[in-house]
Amino acid sequence: MEILHSADFWIGLVKIVWINIILSGDNAVVIALAARSLPPHQQRKAVFWGSGAAVVLRIALTVVAAKLLELSFLQIIGGCLLLWIGLQLLSDDGDDEGESKSYGNLMAAVRTILIADLVMSLDNVIAVAAAAHGNLVLLVLGLAISIPLVIFGSTLMIRLMDRFPVIVVLGAALIGWVGGETIVSDTSLHDYAMAHPALHYVAAALGAAFVVGVGKFWPRARRAASPQ
Repeated sequence: MEILHSADFWIGLVKIVWINIILSGDNAVVIALAARSLPPHQQRKAVFWGSGAAVVLRIALTVVAAKLLELSFLQIIGGCLLLWIGLQLLSDDGDDEGESKSYGNLMAAVRTILIADLVMSLDNVIAVAAAAHGNLVLLVLGLAISIPLVIFGSTLMIRLMDRFPVIVVLGAALIGWVGGETIVSDTSLHDYAMAHPALHYVAAALGAAFVVGVGKFWPRARRAASPQ
């Protein structure tokens, strides 16, 4: 227990918790989007299990994240997965007026949360690992403390989405934005991206526009164009 009396330990713990607060905003949005399609009594379960499993996944990822990011085309695949998840979450929104709301499946929601968090956390865990300086106790404790923070953020987002439906579209756009960023961050595109700094923002904007355009407005246009 001597480690608990070390100033470096507490400083590192504060760093890890702070990093998670800053970097977990997009993860909270994904969790909220996935959980809101569930019946009310299952939403808390999805948020709890999805957040908890995601943090455990981050701990495991921290060990291999740096090596994973060196693999060519991995982030391109991950970015495409995020775009697909954004489309799925928007399609689950179900904005057909006059129709009863259909609910999703708990395990499907948790699976969506895990896949999205896996992709979105590759960069995040490197920052956490750097703050932990190889201290496994510090790493696990810091990430464990972040669980209630993510749960609170996700629960708040669900309430806001129910009250302000436009947040659902903005949340899906955020996932598309991160997906575009992830694709151009791949090592295979590193030299080209460095030569064209604007590519990072262009790809992110295109990812957001793709998810919102295809996931939200294109189905509406098809319904409007179809014969009644």
